[in-house]
Amino acid sequence: MTVFDEATAVLPAGDGRYDVKPDERFAIISGDGTTVGAVNGGVLMATVLRAVLDSSPHPHPVATSAHFLRVPRPEPAQVQVTWLKQGRTAATARATLIQDGAPVLETTVTTGRLGPAEGDAGLSWTGEPPRLPPIEECLGFGKAAKRTQFRGFAGQVDLRLDPATAGWLRGEPAGSPEMRGYFQLREDRDPDAYLLALAVDALPPVVFGLGAVGWSPTVELTWYMRAVPAPGVLRVAARCRHVSSGWFDEESEVWDSAGRLVAQSRQIARIGRGA
Repeated sequence: MTVFDEATAVLPAGDGRYDVKPDERFAIISGDGTTVGAVNGGVLMATVLRAVLDSSPHPHPVATSAHFLRVPRPEPAQVQVTWLKQGRTAATARATLIQDGAPVLETTVTTGRLGPAEGDAGLSWTGEPPRLPPIEECLGFGKAAKRTQFRGFAGQVDLRLDPATAGWLRGEPAGSPEMRGYFQLREDRDPDAYLLALAVDALPPVVFGLGAVGWSPTVELTWYMRAVPAPGVLRVAARCRHVSSGWFDEESEVWDSAGRLVAQSRQIARIGRGA
């Protein structure tokens, strides 16, 4: 079992409840090795999805809407799953991550089955994936992971950024709120629905490209699973449409190694600490 699978594991406790523990191995670590305290939101969503899919009549989380209400601590918590509808082609659940009696993450998840639907004659179309330099020419976070002794999020993911969107790493932001790169875990693990939940929130915030470097907490994120990903490295591209009054939006697309769009997301976030 990989660290990611351990960090997102759920234990059924009866009546739609699941015992979980937000994992400090996916917490945000500052450059000096100090834990900010927030576990990556994608890992939390993946944890909730494991609880939902455990009792879902359908195998794939086609739509997930998540409100991040509080910062979770790396301590025991629970997920409560309540089914609002279970239909033949789609089912919808409300799932809440609770810690010390207070909701931390509130989600609504619609599950279904991805693939050709009956009567659609196998209709399929997808756009063009983002153009990226070869992965060996992209910029990784090896130095940051080394400084933090491979602790936290930076130590678990292998993220390689397009140099055109990574000028902020050397104090020269490009002046455009965009981010592109390759994404995979440092451990050998094929992408699936749970890893897509992590991938849609894995890139550094797009406002880094405007020089606003710091923790930018997500307030709400909605993402769609569009296809079951092929094995291999994922490509992720994110952009922003508007920044003002301390808020910014972020749209993200995830493409698999076969060149198919496998996930989309949109979130609203705060320009946070250090910016």
